[in-house]
Amino acid sequence: MDRMAKYVVFKGRVQGVGFRYTAHRSACRFELTGFVRNLGDGSVEMLIQGNPDDLDECLADIRDSFEGYIKELQVHEVPEDPRYKSFVITY
Repeated sequence: MDRMAKYVVFKGRVQGVGFRYTAHRSACRFELTGFVRNLGDGSVEMLIQGNPDDLDECLADIRDSFEGYIKELQVHEVPEDPRYKSFVITY
């Protein structure tokens, strides 16, 4: 099975609105690995890894859930990080 990884930064009103928990729930539903965490500038970063179609579906799910909150989305394809065996919320 093909796998890939994406590093994503969400900007806008994405802290204090349940964003990390929603991202975690979506990533787990699609059986992705990686992490999500708040950044000091008010944005949220996420690393998601797994099947390319599932990555796209997860991102679409998060965008739909937070329509109006996400003002900017930066997505970069990155090498997969084998340290992540599940999807976690980090601090």
